[in-house]
Amino acid sequence: MATSAAPTPRPTFQAKEPFARSWYVADVSGKTLGRAATRIADVLRGKHRPTFTTHMDAGDFVVVINAAKVRLTGKKWDDKKYYDHSLFPGGVREQSAKQLMQRHPTDLVERAVWGMLPKGPLGRRIYKKLKVYAGAEHPHIAQQPKPLAL
Repeated sequence: MATSAAPTPRPTFQAKEPFARSWYVADVSGKTLGRAATRIADVLRGKHRPTFTTHMDAGDFVVVINAAKVRLTGKKWDDKKYYDHSLFPGGVREQSAKQLMQRHPTDLVERAVWGMLPKGPLGRRIYKKLKVYAGAEHPHIAQQPKPLAL
């Protein structure tokens, strides 16, 4: 009786440091918040590369411009609530998306992207590569960022 040998499994790819990091600029004016945040989080994490490794920070820098012009669908401007807590008893603060946009126009994008990143030391390291600006101007011209298709 002839037995066939099982094929040898190929080793799993593991990315190695250092990574060549690129800079991208994403214009979110008129774009839906969740769809834009998903694409931005993928690039920050490195999922757009074939060398993606789950436990490493292999992503690129993303500069988000026109965050004050992001779009929400339906009645989310009034119905979507954001909560903060002062860590004192009764210190919960609630604000709608409209109120948050008036006070801090970049927070909507920052919170949406943070919600899509892993929590813990790896997520905090990845999050530092996100730069969000309310207007069209940003100070990262020297890095020659490429446009990011959303």
